[in-house]
Amino acid sequence: MRCVGIIPVRMAASRFPGKPLVRILGLTMLEHVYRRSRLCQALDEVIVATCDEAIRQAALAFGASVVMTSDRHERAMERVAEAATTIEADLVVLIQGDEPLVHPPMLEELIAPLLAEEAVQCTNLMLAVDEADARDPDQIKVACDLAGNALYMSREPLPTMRRGAAGPRWRQIGLIAFRKPFLLKLVSLPPTPLERAESVDMLRAIEHGCAVRMVPTRYVTYPVDEPDDVARVETLLQDDPWLAAYAPQAGSPSGGR
Repeated sequence: MRCVGIIPVRMAASRFPGKPLVRILGLTMLEHVYRRSRLCQALDEVIVATCDEAIRQAALAFGASVVMTSDRHERAMERVAEAATTIEADLVVLIQGDEPLVHPPMLEELIAPLLAEEAVQCTNLMLAVDEADARDPDQIKVACDLAGNALYMSREPLPTMRRGAAGPRWRQIGLIAFRKPFLLKLVSLPPTPLERAESVDMLRAIEHGCAVRMVPTRYVTYPVDEPDDVARVETLLQDDPWLAAYAPQAGSPSGGR
């Protein structure tokens, strides 16, 4: 079974324009995501999907394959689906380009249910969070049914915090795997009200009655949503066990520049 990772990136992020090319310990964020993903042996290939020439040039410079896509996509999964139509793959893994702390074993965890259960069409990683992250609107929280499938995703706390603790609270991580036919079907469906309200891709699947299997992970990762997030990521990367495998000469912290 051929499994391909696709990193959807664009320069025009509303809160942090140009963030794929921000420097983190001497490398662009995109290069960190690409090189860490390439360390996962479960992926046969990793591709960058973008609509920006600056990103294409940067990706080619560090050896990545690039697929140019439309500049009209509103959702990362739509960009990934367009790129997927040009490649041979059974499984397509969406690897968000703002996840520079992605651990290669996380991708193996993500793919495992698709390899083990033919009925599973889509998987998404989730991480247990503390109360501060549960209240953070940049973190997408998820509530699951008893079978481990997503019931709902929100930027608000899930479940409600008014009645005290309700077991572990979870947030979605920007790593999602699809069987390719399911991905192409999903993006052909019309966008949904809750998807628009929360700005969460996977709500389109949930609202159309499709199961999204949530996969817990113990690996801690933080996305870069705003410039202030760069310093936290740099601090965590300095003690990261994977850094030496792809960037042994990584420089000093950039301070977000």
